[in-house]
Amino acid sequence: MIHTSPYGEVAIPTTSFTQSVLARAGEMPTKAALIDGPSGRTITYGQLVAAIRLVAASLSQRGFKKGDVFAIYSPNVPEYAIAFHAVATLGGIVTTANPLYTSHELAHQLQDAGAKFLLTVPPFLPQAQQAAAEAGIEEIFVFGEAEGATPFASLLQSDGQFPPVQIAPDDVVVMPYSSGTTGLPKGVLLTHRNLVANVVQTDAGLAGEAEITPDDVLLGILPFFHIYGMIVVMSLALYKGATVVSMPRFDLEQFLEINQKYGVTFAPLAPPLVLALAKHPLVDKYDLSKLRLIISGAAPLGAEVEEAVIARLGCAVTQGYGMTESSPVIHIRPVPAGMQKPGSIGWVVPDTEVKIVDVATGAELGTHETGELWARGPQVMKGYLNNPQATRNTLDEEGWLHTGDIALVDDEGYFYVVDRLKELIKYKGYQVAPAELEAVLVGHPAVADAAVIGVADEEAGEIPKAFVVLKGEATADELMSYVAERVAPYKKLRLLEFIEQVPKSSSGKILRRMLVDQERAKK
Repeated sequence: MIHTSPYGEVAIPTTSFTQSVLARAGEMPTKAALIDGPSGRTITYGQLVAAIRLVAASLSQRGFKKGDVFAIYSPNVPEYAIAFHAVATLGGIVTTANPLYTSHELAHQLQDAGAKFLLTVPPFLPQAQQAAAEAGIEEIFVFGEAEGATPFASLLQSDGQFPPVQIAPDDVVVMPYSSGTTGLPKGVLLTHRNLVANVVQTDAGLAGEAEITPDDVLLGILPFFHIYGMIVVMSLALYKGATVVSMPRFDLEQFLEINQKYGVTFAPLAPPLVLALAKHPLVDKYDLSKLRLIISGAAPLGAEVEEAVIARLGCAVTQGYGMTESSPVIHIRPVPAGMQKPGSIGWVVPDTEVKIVDVATGAELGTHETGELWARGPQVMKGYLNNPQATRNTLDEEGWLHTGDIALVDDEGYFYVVDRLKELIKYKGYQVAPAELEAVLVGHPAVADAAVIGVADEEAGEIPKAFVVLKGEATADELMSYVAERVAPYKKLRLLEFIEQVPKSSSGKILRRMLVDQERAKK
């Protein structure tokens, strides 16, 4: 049974992504588009449009052209949007890197993506320089100033002139990295049409009370490198003429101060932040009365947490569902009273088809039957960079995206994600690939074999736990420290257990599901 959207259909513009996002900017040149929460530094819509053109011209004069790749390795700052759209304006491709990446992880992405330039911030410059040297980056730019890098501000010193660029809807504009349903991070090829479509689809899904208006102030705490922050915050907010208040890192007290100071009305968050708003005693010290809506994504939000934050703050709470490979939004739950179903990801967004499929047979299932969620629509990726096999594993010949999530749908078209077929661990909304941590562990001389799974955790959603077979002497703390030194902080192991043998199939594939079931049985 194929499910379509109760929201109906939407018209998807054929313009480039930047033209679409900034279509209304000329109507409000003096209105704040982006504000740096900690400092108050503000970029108006007029300044944003002008700066994008100046930076595009400077990059063009440096030889950057259509199809070239520009990497951004930075926390959230207002200028992130300038760099992003300057590259997009030239027909270039932005590859966004997690600012928590080690130099080794960053180098892998830069090399794989074929990046030409790299943009970062002064505190991350040492890692950026090391990665850039490995990857053959031509020039490093930096927000602010730092020795050994070109100030991003210098790119604003141009005549704003560059050759006209023909951009087709199917041209790739952004290449975030995702582990997809399994394995190591891969470049996800998202086109101008993918992103334009998903901004329009998401806008339609946030209808009625949930609609973003020019009067709204959105909190930009979700990282802009991540598809959720990139589209739902940095892009949709500008498309609607709202104001984005960015935060470079999470600190609960500062988070609450910024919400109060700027009168944040709309907060796209991940479940750990919603949990903090529901339970942390510090919340009572701040005035969050202007907050009218929280939308949760990046990982499932439990009904109990949802109901607790509504009771405490008196605002509406909804959630959506998506993945990097779908630009990202596939579902959004309607907000009006009486239409809320806590724990549900809601309805399918417009111009999208979804079905629940039996994992074993591939047969389409009906309501209240549990199977893998498949989706098809204009927001679905072109494929993975230089990885046709991974593309075929995720995207079939009929255009169905196999999400790897186990879901069901009720009689009213509300979907629920109930489990994960894929083995990816979601730690505070971040993707952690078990295979990556296993590869690091077996690099230790005392480790004979290893398997990693996600273990449920109220605050983080899931935490990585390793099962290790030793061939030498090592303690659990030693091995966890060994891994922590080699991966981004969110990927580090939180638990480690020694076992005699890692369960595997006859073909040698790790049976992580068996370990997951054993772990659940302990509780």
